Amino acid sequence: MNFLIVAVTFFIMEGITWLTHKYVMHGFLWALHKDHHDHSSDGLIEKNDYFFVIFALPTIMLMYYGTIQGFNYWFYIAVGIALYGMAYFFVHDIFIHQRLKVLRDTENPYLLAIRRAHKQHHKHTGKEEGECFGFLWVPVKYFKMYFNKIK
Repeated sequence: MNFLIVAVTFFIMEGITWLTHKYVMHGFLWALHKDHHDHSSDGLIEKNDYFFVIFALPTIMLMYYGTIQGFNYWFYIAVGIALYGMAYFFVHDIFIHQRLKVLRDTENPYLLAIRRAHKQHHKHTGKEEGECFGFLWVPVKYFKMYFNKIK
């Protein structure tokens, strides 16, 4: 049952990520997200990186609350959120934005589709007119671009 809670939470996080990215990061907290689109940051850290802390705090609180009287479902929800956050970091920061130079020459159609969708998202440097706000789920047209190349 606990594994199911973790897995369902992980997949629900994709929808929450889409909503948060579209309506919070491209909404009232655009001032923190803007430098991620216009590359105005001059260092390794962007204002956008503060979202790591913003999103980690509720997860940490859920983990703590979920362990006060033994491990309850709040803890396993927090584990699902934390695993999604780690996946986000590895795929977004390391793979897509190449903060570490790995998987540069991948031919994996799924990874290439994720990278292409994210590039489409960054094509828009302003707050409005964005697309592809999700993370692990990619619109079908990007999958077709790369899966059709498999022989």
